[in-house]
Amino acid sequence: MFKKILIANRGEIACRVIKTARKMGIATVAVHSEADKNALFVEMADEAVCIGPAPSKESYLVMDKIIAACKQTGAEAVHPGYGFLSENAEFSRRLEEEGIKFIGPKHYSVAKMGDKIESKKLAIAAGVNTIPGYNDAISGPDEAVEIAKNIGYPVMIKASAGGGGKGLRVAFNDKEAHEGFSSCVNEARNAFGDDRVFIEKYVLEPRHIEIQVLGDAHGNYVYLNERDCSIQRRHQKVIEEAPSPFVDPEMRKAMGEQAVALARAVNYESAGTVEFVVSGATKEFYFLEMNTRLQVEHPVTELITGLDLVEQMIRVAYGEKLPLSQADVGIDGWAMECRINAEDPFRGFLPSTGRLVKFQAPAEGHGVRVDTGVFEGGEISMFYDSMIAKLIVHGKDRQDAIERMRDALNAFVIRGISSNIPFQAALLQHPRFCSGNFNTGFIAEEYPQGFDASMVPHDDPALLAAVATFARSRYIERAVQIEGQLAGHGRKVAREWVVVMAGKQYPLSVQPIEGGLSITHEGRTYNIVSDWAFGDLLFTGTVNGAPVCMQIERRGLRYYISHFGLQVEPMVMTVRAAHLLSLMPTKLPPDLSKFLLSPMPGLLREVAVAEGQDVKAGEKLAVIEAMKMENVLKAEQDGKVKKVVAKPGASLSVDEVIIEFE
Repeated sequence: MFKKILIANRGEIACRVIKTARKMGIATVAVHSEADKNALFVEMADEAVCIGPAPSKESYLVMDKIIAACKQTGAEAVHPGYGFLSENAEFSRRLEEEGIKFIGPKHYSVAKMGDKIESKKLAIAAGVNTIPGYNDAISGPDEAVEIAKNIGYPVMIKASAGGGGKGLRVAFNDKEAHEGFSSCVNEARNAFGDDRVFIEKYVLEPRHIEIQVLGDAHGNYVYLNERDCSIQRRHQKVIEEAPSPFVDPEMRKAMGEQAVALARAVNYESAGTVEFVVSGATKEFYFLEMNTRLQVEHPVTELITGLDLVEQMIRVAYGEKLPLSQADVGIDGWAMECRINAEDPFRGFLPSTGRLVKFQAPAEGHGVRVDTGVFEGGEISMFYDSMIAKLIVHGKDRQDAIERMRDALNAFVIRGISSNIPFQAALLQHPRFCSGNFNTGFIAEEYPQGFDASMVPHDDPALLAAVATFARSRYIERAVQIEGQLAGHGRKVAREWVVVMAGKQYPLSVQPIEGGLSITHEGRTYNIVSDWAFGDLLFTGTVNGAPVCMQIERRGLRYYISHFGLQVEPMVMTVRAAHLLSLMPTKLPPDLSKFLLSPMPGLLREVAVAEGQDVKAGEKLAVIEAMKMENVLKAEQDGKVKKVVAKPGASLSVDEVIIEFE
């Protein structure tokens, strides 16, 4: 077996590969940018080599630097993770020429499947079902419109070298086809260095189902069941699960055999994924693409098969045979994965960067797994992907997996930046998701106006008010114990409180009971028993005998509470203070309607208007790039540009002024 391997990647996947290599007794080398010098994966590796500045094009995407690091450290093989150079045929070929093993497929397999146009032609030749479309590169937006009209709307505009939702747009009319083509070209050029774009028919009511395959150098192939990745937002996966609630045994076998046929056609050696789009109405399935690398969602396959896919990749690269045949592949229970991303779901999922003031993942074990590359105090950078962690659960069936995921999300503490945990929690409670009756349009259909706090259901808001009162009482009790007091003028713990939460007042009365407090609101009593202490972020205990877990944090008179995705900041006050508050005038927010503000930290790629120009509602004003995604800012109403404040190339902070209107 290899003695030492280098991981040509960063973050969560680098940590993931290091864990398996350590289990196999293989030493590891991390390569890192200057921005990642204190990252977790650098600390975990046996050796580390700095390969350049923060931008990926100057570090993680520079083949010469990675090959030099291999020679410097004596690494015999390279695991590319996913993203960066993982599907770069030239990188695989160059490693082979240098006598360094690429822990992945051979360069000719990567080349054939990495090009979406060529891979579709190969799939047709291999007898794999494919989607109707135009399979050659398109020269410009006008040609894209003509092709789209000939195919028939809706169509999907895709970058040939794309992946991860980048360089992909759905168009329902000529205008969207014209604009979508330009955006795809720009994103593809920036992300992949390849701006070729093609168009294919968009399948209505589509499910996104992918088949995990394994192949070795001895002609052995297996498929490891399917993953359902239909819960997507802007073509990026949000929740993945295995198996799929939609796929029956006959479909699984048919899709699996076609996936293996495609792998055989390109002499595939390693782990790979063949992605299909499946019609929810007819169950017809069509080849989308083959990812010649490890997928982000690979853990759900590992949990239902008992296989370590990274280990299998390493063993295949070393020349070993697969340890199992197709008959050995089974399905054990149900697995789900939630991608925990640094984005604010209440502000249109805008990227959120900064320091992780608090990072407390749920305890692993008992069906819970956390794959992450961050740590408390670390920085979430604007230069890389927005993923903070992958939360994976394994249950005996789908309902059990959903319940385990809900509990795990509820116990996941992140402070300092925003995360999409509230949105994930809302999805896990949505009746349509729980029924398994969804497709890739689920999020757009169920949240057409975006996502806000009112969309996170809660059966009993008064429970949150009662817990906030419990926390306030414990805080006051602690203050009474530690502060010096004059005789006869001691501070007392109030027994009557008012909680102001989401515009509503909750009057509550409190009485001590053994191990806690009995709190009553409008005739309903909450007997809360807990040893929770001031300062703990996770509140655990029982309410009327039932176990309760929620996050709670004191912020002055307010108590930030998160419970199954619902986030509130109740203010706990005495009766007199609540009365005085109701008499105070309401302060109106400042009028910012005459400014275009940056909604996120990022790089200003383009300003599309000039001073003195009249603009119409919906017209493009500027383009900001953050976390490898292009975000187009459009005018909300008609107006006239008074001043362009920020120039292209500027690094913007949140709410920084870009344009001022008259």
